[in-house]
Amino acid sequence: MQRWRGLEDIPQDWGRSVVTIGSYDGVHRGHQVIIGRAVARARELGIPSVVVTFDPHPSEVVRPGSHPPLLAPHHRRAELMADLGVDALLILPFTSEFSKLSPAEFVVKALVDKLHARVVVEGPNFRFGHKAAGDVEFLAEQGKTYDYEVDVIDLFVSGEAGGGQPFSSTLTRRLVAEGDVAGAAEILGRPHRVEGVVVRGAQRGRELGYPTANVETLPHTAIPADGVYAGWLTANGERMPAAISVGTNPQFDGTERTVEAYAIDRVGLDLYGLHVAVDFLAYVRGQEKFASIEALLEAIGRDVKRSTELIEAHEAHEAQA
Repeated sequence: MQRWRGLEDIPQDWGRSVVTIGSYDGVHRGHQVIIGRAVARARELGIPSVVVTFDPHPSEVVRPGSHPPLLAPHHRRAELMADLGVDALLILPFTSEFSKLSPAEFVVKALVDKLHARVVVEGPNFRFGHKAAGDVEFLAEQGKTYDYEVDVIDLFVSGEAGGGQPFSSTLTRRLVAEGDVAGAAEILGRPHRVEGVVVRGAQRGRELGYPTANVETLPHTAIPADGVYAGWLTANGERMPAAISVGTNPQFDGTERTVEAYAIDRVGLDLYGLHVAVDFLAYVRGQEKFASIEALLEAIGRDVKRSTELIEAHEAHEAQA
């Protein structure tokens, strides 16, 4: 998959293409419907598919300080889009100047002059341009002038997550914040992931016999509610079952919120300085302060046992699916 940053990165000889535009944070199952349609239309026409997205999130430029927690960083979104068959990803730097482009100017500058859109695939609520004044009806009207078709499809998949609400990035962020990582996984189509570099912490886990990878998460990451979770730690391409702790470590009067993952039954791992991924499968329990270190150790033992059971049950189910 080709990756471009800014309109000037698009090859000058780029021909017609099928385009879809959006933040696509998380590339959840609703997003997958739209991106999948764009890829399918592109293959039907024998031309490439392009996803257009923005960095930073537009809300941070329009309303500074309002950047939403991110479900996936751009490199992760790119991996997920490549897996869906997307041919090119265009990340547009979202600046104050860019935010002032009218819908008509955006259509000409991006869709017509640079991407030579043949088809534009969007959901029914798509908005774009200065003050989000453009909608799919305007996009379609412009298509009559500039020789492109607009394909509007319903992205609103739903399931049990969020009590049956339509799947969305907003709902996913809420479920993650509440610790409902199983609900978030239903929307995403995979476990919610947190990434970052392993840094040195207080090393209390090592002293207690449960050494953890203390992950310094990427900016604006959507981090689950404080508590203990079952999941996986991926490092150097290896995915390891893990018991994960999120919180301030009240047992030792901590104040800084951390994400720590214990790779179950792994000995001698040296992960310092490595970029790792933590995938959240299931909530195990809330954050607690115990009466003694012995009580804490007993609880950790139960957490590891429960995490192992949940992971093994999930992997057995996946193997049968």
